[in-house]
Amino acid sequence: METAEIQRRFLKFFESNGHTVVPSAPLPAFEDPNLLFVPAGMVPFVPYFLGQATPEWNRATSVQKCIRTPDIDEVGKTSRHGTFFQMNGNFSFGDYFKEQAIRFAWDLTTGSVESGGLGLDGDRIWATVYLDDDEAIDIWHKQVGLPLDRIVRRGQADNMWSMGIPGPCGPCSELYYDRGPDYGPEGGPEVDEDRYLEFWNLVFMQNIRGDGPAKEGYKVTGDLPKKNIDTGMGMERMAALLQGVDNMYETDQVRPIIDKASELTGKRYGVSTSHTASESHPDDIRFRVIGDHVRSSLMLIGDGVVPSNEGRGYVLRRLMRRAIRAVRLLGYDKPAMPELLPVAMERMSTAYPELRTDFERISSYAYGEEEAFLKTLKHGTTILDTAVTETKAEGGKTLSGTKAFELHDTYGFPIDLTLEMAEEQGLSVDQEGFRTLMTEQRQRAKADAAARKTGHADLSAYWQLLQEQGPTDWKAYETLETESRVIGVLKDGRSVPLAKAGDIVEVVLDRTPFYAESGGQHADAGKIVGPSLFAEVLDVQRPVKKLVVHKVRVLEGELVLDDKVEATVDPEWRLGARQAHSGTHVVHAALREVLGPTALQSGSFNRPGYLRLDFSWRAKLSDETRSEIEEVSNRAIRDDLPVAVQYMTLPEAKDFGAVALFGETYDETVRVVEIGGPWSRELCGGTHVSHSAQIGPLVLTGESSVGSGQRRVEAATGMEAYKYLARERDLVTQIAEEIGAQRGDVLERVRAILQRTKDAERELANLQAKAVSGRAAEFAANAKQVGAVKVAAVQAPEGTKGGDVRNLAMQIRGHLPEDQPGVAAVVATAGGKASIVVAANKAAQAQHVSAQALVKAALSGKGGGNDEVAQGGGVPADQAAQLLAAVTGAITA
Repeated sequence: METAEIQRRFLKFFESNGHTVVPSAPLPAFEDPNLLFVPAGMVPFVPYFLGQATPEWNRATSVQKCIRTPDIDEVGKTSRHGTFFQMNGNFSFGDYFKEQAIRFAWDLTTGSVESGGLGLDGDRIWATVYLDDDEAIDIWHKQVGLPLDRIVRRGQADNMWSMGIPGPCGPCSELYYDRGPDYGPEGGPEVDEDRYLEFWNLVFMQNIRGDGPAKEGYKVTGDLPKKNIDTGMGMERMAALLQGVDNMYETDQVRPIIDKASELTGKRYGVSTSHTASESHPDDIRFRVIGDHVRSSLMLIGDGVVPSNEGRGYVLRRLMRRAIRAVRLLGYDKPAMPELLPVAMERMSTAYPELRTDFERISSYAYGEEEAFLKTLKHGTTILDTAVTETKAEGGKTLSGTKAFELHDTYGFPIDLTLEMAEEQGLSVDQEGFRTLMTEQRQRAKADAAARKTGHADLSAYWQLLQEQGPTDWKAYETLETESRVIGVLKDGRSVPLAKAGDIVEVVLDRTPFYAESGGQHADAGKIVGPSLFAEVLDVQRPVKKLVVHKVRVLEGELVLDDKVEATVDPEWRLGARQAHSGTHVVHAALREVLGPTALQSGSFNRPGYLRLDFSWRAKLSDETRSEIEEVSNRAIRDDLPVAVQYMTLPEAKDFGAVALFGETYDETVRVVEIGGPWSRELCGGTHVSHSAQIGPLVLTGESSVGSGQRRVEAATGMEAYKYLARERDLVTQIAEEIGAQRGDVLERVRAILQRTKDAERELANLQAKAVSGRAAEFAANAKQVGAVKVAAVQAPEGTKGGDVRNLAMQIRGHLPEDQPGVAAVVATAGGKASIVVAANKAAQAQHVSAQALVKAALSGKGGGNDEVAQGGGVPADQAAQLLAAVTGAITA
């Protein structure tokens, strides 16, 4: 049974049993500040379990896309670890509880294929329960008929579920399937979890956990307002069982990627591997890494994550680089992503058709990242070679852990590659030192993560206001002024009765005209006034859905709970914000018209008079392309295109051709903003002008890179665009006056001036070089006898360039007697630093006088070169004379 069919049967079963089918949330956990990615199927439902929000349904079911990253290094080594996976879940919010949840799982799992079930053999299923959960044991044994010897009690680490941080928790019952003696010893999941494969976890969510370790040892601090059910059936594990394969990597959504990698590398998967993944051949582990990571990368980019050096983008980059590295270790040294990613797309698009329609954008990021990493490998190899050479030169046989960590952390050079290449050159690597540095880095990362993890209680004051007062009556689309009532005053996250002059607090009104920052649009500015109150609005946010919170500074009087006030948006601010936001849509449409449909927006920010827009594109925009984008934008403004707003369902909006932007989450009903009909259609909750001409002039002010495969354009709109152009005009006028040219001739005249300046600088440099080199004979004639060696120790004129210093040393050496050992040492100072060049003639080298040894003696082991000529530097300029003395002293020694 294919994975897509398992998904279909799961959703159909629960829908027929009164559950509402809820679409998967995006992989990035946009709405939870504690998480980078959604790690479990229940995460989108947490507010309902906590009683912070009221669900639209009592029963729900979903197939949630998930990413788990703590065990990336274990992928491929066991049958249980993977990064991307799909969690099939059914949920009850205060409706049914243990008995019905257990019955649902059993009926679907063991139901016949003909009747819509999954057809597993019930005689091979084991269940685990929490230590003291006698109720669950009775249901499994007395109602389902599971023998007591296949029901196992386990402790908090295994059968008490939580998210690892303060929040909902509860005892759980896990289902395991016995795959037979080929996979391990008898005895149930306590003995072997390769043979007994977990495939379903039924969480009886009824408690709240407190602080403490993630897995066990924490305290249960109370009960949830209602008893809830959260279950998760692992899609990949069920597919492995129903398809008769050993592990998740061999299912129909992953194995084709492995087969393609096998075709590329000429190596076969599974030739020398048993059923037990932990006993796998290293090549098979690499094949599994490729299958898992290529699919995970596809799904992450599909949900809007792009490679970068931090956060979600760093996880994606690490996955891709591990996959690319694994392919190369298997012997394929050409770009692999163009071969592997289309295979992953073909397999996953049955369940996620958007992957096919968006593949051009997805693949552009993936292929660009591989191209960049191959360059990194080349650069890292050069650095490693240098480190190996230095280690050998010092007589060492072990590459330091510090250097290995630097290669890994700074250059993205995998440690396994460092180990392999060092071994090829006869060196080992200080792995313990490397691991120590890695551990320190992880501890810093965990400390940072812990600082971000504040639990869900942080928002309790806002949720309480929402529950008690209801959602904010939001009037930002309709008016700039409202008569409102103060329904909440918060300071430092706690409710207070009032705020006095000088206080900065958060204020919740029953009704507001203020736009809360979202969708890239900055919050409105304005004021809140009352009979004796004047407060300046500094910021406006939505900490929880449907509740608008104003951050204000009280300038006069007091802000008192339940007071009647007037809330007023600054009209000039709002006008500028509307111009900038509509301008963002115009620039986005112009980008797609000029560059093509793959130039999709990946982020934006706008405030009055200013906008920036990030988009997927791998190359710097030429001046001609920038001009064309600017012209297309201003033509659309000149044409005074109508701006229209429509509301529709999300599927209707997609069919309508509206662009949904990554990083945004949408309700079932969405707002579509059109500019010029189909020319620009985007899902957007921002404020906009009514006709494009109201945007005013639009000027592109900058274009830059913001990461691999991402560019950023910046622009000014409205009066700010006019002011920008006026400043440019004034600047050109001033330059024209300074150089005595007409405005139209400024560029040609400036180019001529620059060329004359370059010519003069070049001539001056030549004269200086000749003047310095012309004194070579004089410097040689003044050489002093140091033992058996003639030594010309010279300090070059201030500012002498590096190449000229080297030439001077060589020329002085040429003037020394050839039949007598001779050394020229030249020190130069520039920019507050001193450098030295030493040249030894053949007679000196024959007496074992080495230029490189002399430089290293002067610079405490630093510097490079050979016996004939060497150089180094970087010491303070006031040590120039000491360098010459050190060279002379080394010759004497």
